[in-house]
Amino acid sequence: MASIDTINQGVAILGPLNDQTRKILTKEATAFLALLHRSFNARRKELLQRRDIRQAELDKGVLPDFLPETKHIRENVAWRGAPPAPGLVDRRTEITGPTDRKMVVNALNSNVWTYMADFEDSSAPTWDNMVNGQVNLYDAIRKQVDFKQGEKEYKLRTDRKLPTLIARSRGWHMVEKHFTVDGEAISASLFDFGLYFFHNAHELVRTGTGPYFYLPKMESHLEARLWNDVFNLAQDYIAMPRGTIRGTVLIETIVAAFEMEEIIYELRDHSSGLNCGRWDYIFSVIKKFRQNPNFVLPDRSAVTMTVPFMDAYVQLLIQTCHKRGVHAMGGMAAQIPIKDDKEANDKAMAGVYADKLREVRAGHDGTWVAHPALAPIANEVFNKHMPTPNQLFVRREEVHITANDLLNMNMPGTVTEDGIRKNLNIGLGYMEGWLKGIGCVPINYLMEDAATAEVSRSQLWQWCKHGKVTAEGKKVDKAYAQRLLKEQADELSSKAPKGNKYHLAAQYFAGQVTGEDYADFLTTLLYNEITSVGPAAKL
Repeated sequence: MASIDTINQGVAILGPLNDQTRKILTKEATAFLALLHRSFNARRKELLQRRDIRQAELDKGVLPDFLPETKHIRENVAWRGAPPAPGLVDRRTEITGPTDRKMVVNALNSNVWTYMADFEDSSAPTWDNMVNGQVNLYDAIRKQVDFKQGEKEYKLRTDRKLPTLIARSRGWHMVEKHFTVDGEAISASLFDFGLYFFHNAHELVRTGTGPYFYLPKMESHLEARLWNDVFNLAQDYIAMPRGTIRGTVLIETIVAAFEMEEIIYELRDHSSGLNCGRWDYIFSVIKKFRQNPNFVLPDRSAVTMTVPFMDAYVQLLIQTCHKRGVHAMGGMAAQIPIKDDKEANDKAMAGVYADKLREVRAGHDGTWVAHPALAPIANEVFNKHMPTPNQLFVRREEVHITANDLLNMNMPGTVTEDGIRKNLNIGLGYMEGWLKGIGCVPINYLMEDAATAEVSRSQLWQWCKHGKVTAEGKKVDKAYAQRLLKEQADELSSKAPKGNKYHLAAQYFAGQVTGEDYADFLTTLLYNEITSVGPAAKL
């Protein structure tokens, strides 16, 4: 094998380094990243081109269906995914959040079973956020993450076993511009995965768990195959037995919903199940069918988990996972406690309880919360209704979901001006935070991340494109959308501290809500605003 120095020829780190980040970006680690890039980046780009080809078909009115060429995989009842790995047998409550040091300590101290440390939708991918997040997880795994902020100390609890750690890397569509190989930016997925795996895999196994990941934004089983190949190479490289890694795939695109069995099959030696990424899934439905007038949705508040296409997605996911012996994870409770209004807080928490009750009764093996205060509610529901570590035995064989069920957009609801203004507030509020390097923004007592902002801007685009008429009788067109956008941006900016970025957010948003230009993702649209590419640092 080539020497570390030879492999590192062509590697450039274009973000600042300090003593802490240098312990992550070692010569050995950067060589591993370069190896991943050179081995897999060309295929990653080919798969992204396949997405564009698929989108062109959808734009012409071709609807997705279950793949005829993989029918043999779906009909073969013999194969199974990997058995649950140590620390992943019981996942009844998972907390999610970014990888800043305070969040890491608070999440690991929460009364939950796992913590999904997120480099993706709840993190803005500034260089500092990404590399310091790796430092924080490195330290947490070694129980040296305690710190003091002002007069307050943050310390890992020692009175109980800590939650199992699962890292979520960024999606295949993103790059890390601050790290280049042979003059090309590395895949953000490979950067996040590679650093976390290289430094922590053996230590995680030594302490009783393993290198576990959430895999976002996939659109086909071929993208899952790529992840599986990455996993195999990575394990071989550090002399770790294949099958040690586990990956839970977020089914958060409508096209992936038609390939759930195939996705598990491709990852079967490394699969730890699927997850209902509800907000991204709704975003995907709008995005993929944005040219199709039959897929125009009403106000976001009307698109609940019980409308036909969402219910079908949930039922099929649970059935598919349990048929193959892997976990079927539920979705996010994004509520934040309302401390100054008991009546409103009680109502919000009752909604969380009802949502978790729906999930456990449907057969989910666990659920997500965004705030530690919601963990006791999720625990109460799952402890009462799931006395076993999971519900893999709930086969749901009575479920028969067709392509038409997954594409059934029939639901009550209208488009309202209030709904438009709420979408603008969420989109602007999230983008303003993101432009300041914050990827998780509390708005109206909900923790909003990139997924909900994507729903907001995509709905506005769709309503403009198809000239929807509001319940108040107003046609949604470019002039109307831009007027409301200006009003909401001015209002938000006037209430915020000086130097806020609401008007910059509005400039970007203006091109995304008129039914004309449509960026693939807000995060890629805004990425250059938060990069700090400089001269190459010395390795």
